[in-house]
Amino acid sequence: MFDLPTDLPADLAPLSWLIGVWEGTGVIDYEVDDHRFAGEFVHRVSFSHDGGTYLNYAASAWLLDDSPASDEGERARTPLVSEMGYWRLSRTATDAEAGPGLLPPLGVPIARTADDVEQLRNDKGGFDIEASIVHSDGVSELYLGQIRGPRIDLATDAVVRTAGAKVYAAATRMYGLVDGHLLWAWDIAALGRELASHASARLAKAD
Repeated sequence: MFDLPTDLPADLAPLSWLIGVWEGTGVIDYEVDDHRFAGEFVHRVSFSHDGGTYLNYAASAWLLDDSPASDEGERARTPLVSEMGYWRLSRTATDAEAGPGLLPPLGVPIARTADDVEQLRNDKGGFDIEASIVHSDGVSELYLGQIRGPRIDLATDAVVRTAGAKVYAAATRMYGLVDGHLLWAWDIAALGRELASHASARLAKAD
């Protein structure tokens, strides 16, 4: 069993350690043909909730210039792709929930309990989860995976691109809580290359 925070829906208890704003730096290292993308970046990730059975997700990143810091002690930043989305436990929607679209629920909402969520544990002792993430460059991803305690493993089940977006075929992500920091790694299959490591970061909880 897990301790259920009093201000969260039961479905969010396994994901509750993610909630907050995380900031830090990471590195990019990805090679395509004869070009290597590499550098250090600043990353800001936010997980929040508004009373629903999902977490709101937002992330922004800025590539740090290799040149020396300015007189104010800061290095120049170049904005990179930003993301928005929703993370939730995988379960079948009921008539008591709204959707699809703006359709209202047909049944009376029933408050789910920690015991109800415990029934969703998979045979590995974790919970199946899904994350829908939209990138500012026209890429949309549906990730499926699982959360086991303070670790999350995700892999794309579907990727959709606008006609003008760059080639991006698949990805995996790993998140972990280590010594109070959020560590993550993101592998991608992009620009004609097969799945390979491309970025990782270590983030601390913002005040």
